[in-house]
Amino acid sequence: MESPAVESASPGPATINNAADVTVIIGYFIVVISVGIWSMFRTNRSTVGGYFLAGRTMTWWPVGASLFASNIGSGHFVGLAGTGAASGIAVGGFEWNALFIVLLLGWLFVPVYLTAGVITMPQYLKKRFGGTRISLYLSVISLFLYIFTKISVDMFSGAVFIQQALGWNIYVAVIALLSITALYTITGGLAALMYTDMVQTLVIIAGAFVLTGFSFSEVGGYAALMARYSTALPNATESLDPQRYNISARCYTPRPDAFNLLRDPVAGDLPWPGVLFGIAIVGGWYWCTDQVIVQRCLAARSLTHVKAGCIVCGYLKLLPMFLMVFPGMISRVLFPDEVGCVVPEVCKQVCGTEVGCSNIAYPKLVVSVMPDGLRGLMLAVMLAALMSSLASIFNSSSTLFTMDIWTRLRPQAAESELMIVGRIWVLVIVGISICWIPVVQAAQSGQLFDYIQSVTSYLAPPIASVFFLAVFVKRVNEPGAFWGLMGGLAMGLCRMVPEFWFGTGSCLFPSACPPLVCGVHYLYFAMLLFFCTSVLVLLVSYGTEPLDDQHLHRLVFSLRHSKEEREDLDWKEEERRRSHRREAEQRKRAKSETDAVAPKKVWSGICRLIGWFCGVGGGSETPEHTNQEVAEASEELPDISEDPVWKHAVNANAIIMMAVAIFMWGYFA
Repeated sequence: MESPAVESASPGPATINNAADVTVIIGYFIVVISVGIWSMFRTNRSTVGGYFLAGRTMTWWPVGASLFASNIGSGHFVGLAGTGAASGIAVGGFEWNALFIVLLLGWLFVPVYLTAGVITMPQYLKKRFGGTRISLYLSVISLFLYIFTKISVDMFSGAVFIQQALGWNIYVAVIALLSITALYTITGGLAALMYTDMVQTLVIIAGAFVLTGFSFSEVGGYAALMARYSTALPNATESLDPQRYNISARCYTPRPDAFNLLRDPVAGDLPWPGVLFGIAIVGGWYWCTDQVIVQRCLAARSLTHVKAGCIVCGYLKLLPMFLMVFPGMISRVLFPDEVGCVVPEVCKQVCGTEVGCSNIAYPKLVVSVMPDGLRGLMLAVMLAALMSSLASIFNSSSTLFTMDIWTRLRPQAAESELMIVGRIWVLVIVGISICWIPVVQAAQSGQLFDYIQSVTSYLAPPIASVFFLAVFVKRVNEPGAFWGLMGGLAMGLCRMVPEFWFGTGSCLFPSACPPLVCGVHYLYFAMLLFFCTSVLVLLVSYGTEPLDDQHLHRLVFSLRHSKEEREDLDWKEEERRRSHRREAEQRKRAKSETDAVAPKKVWSGICRLIGWFCGVGGGSETPEHTNQEVAEASEELPDISEDPVWKHAVNANAIIMMAVAIFMWGYFA
């Protein structure tokens, strides 16, 4: 039975239907694809070594901008604004906590990565501990996190934008998004990332500032937001059947502590000990050990530029609270029936899920408040940034699977086989991600950002613990690190599997998950998981043989300045891979000598065409580093010594930034 309230909350016709918006959207995508085609031909001459290693000339400002750009995407806009609409400003603690974590990255972790001479994070663990099982586990868990917290979330957030702008079904929007992403990748969008990401980030920030200005103007300013947010109640609650829905006013009434950053440690939705310490653990994994983030720091020309880039990123991380969280709360005030809906039938018609529609807060604001033209530009930039992110994730996960997992199963695999396996793997993870979207919709009462952080809190703390101990505790060895990871994984799955089996529930429909398992807040669980993993790592390490210092020179923080020769623990693995590579090259030469000349030309032309069509040909792919390139990289690594003047300058700026962060925390606490 549909009530009048349901009918009024149903989405109307497409919002993006005027000439100005359509023209801007089409024009923007033509420009992006043109830049992609231009950069594709430009990068055809690039080598693998040039792609990965020649970037060590980046200065501080592109490093900082790249760190911010790789972190912020359309998922952030949808997730932060949605959680802000549902529960207030506390979610901004995730962003402001990063101001301190990026300083740990620049001052403590990157110096070790630089002196270790590594290019990837699994490579660091192989050098630090030896063996292959730890790096293999890191590759597998990274793929898992790619699928369940990045690809599915990015597709869903992009689909929410399309749904609000064009009125499409969520799955039609996902399929359209994937189709355009394939076109974007084919025409060189992946190669164009370095050329387009910074432009897109600048336009997104500029557009977000404009939207924030329009939003505050619409609501009447910050004082009016504080006054009106507490009364932003949906009208459809009067039609609730008390026999069907056991609902209390707290399910649809905004939280009284909505404008508090630090909340009650027991009753708070984001308890303050978890915000201060749990977020730091999850953030430590993301900012200090994630390949995408660390790679941007390794591209800097010196350690001083790394530190300055981290400071730039830290200052930029102040913005999401004002550009995403507050606009999400304003959206709740302006559209309480849609954004704050609580009646399942209403929510189903508004956004396609019964547990709540807070995720539409930012897209709803864009399509309702922005003027013609600017609205189309904002939507186009959001989708373009999302597609570039998806293309990068597809390529990264494909490379991770083929180079770190498939080559272990089939070390003799030829290059053509790896290319086919990589393409098939992309199709597999896309299929899994689409199937996972209903879980993303319903998880954490429909709050996207809480879903991302909860999954990460169950899987990432063991990795953060192992990296932290690997860098700072010499006594930690391979058995300790491996069994710590296994124990942490088992503990994390014991929490994550029941939560998704029973569902996270909502205020109207509480989860049937036993309170003993799911009753602990996910941020508290992250703290507990980090502590237990660290204890297990140390117990096993101190109960087994220690590593000699000759294996640890420049691999731990205390030995980062050592000039002694290091005997790497992974040299046997490198020898094995080098042997397999030589055998593969010999087979390739033997095959090329026996092939006829004419068929060879035809076949090579077809291969080049297929490679170009798949977005992996002509130098745009990211194949594995050769041993020679890795050796050259080790020799060319920047020295971590710093000019005293600039060292004191960046240290002073770090102190200023921490003072600004502490003031912001104190003001909104």
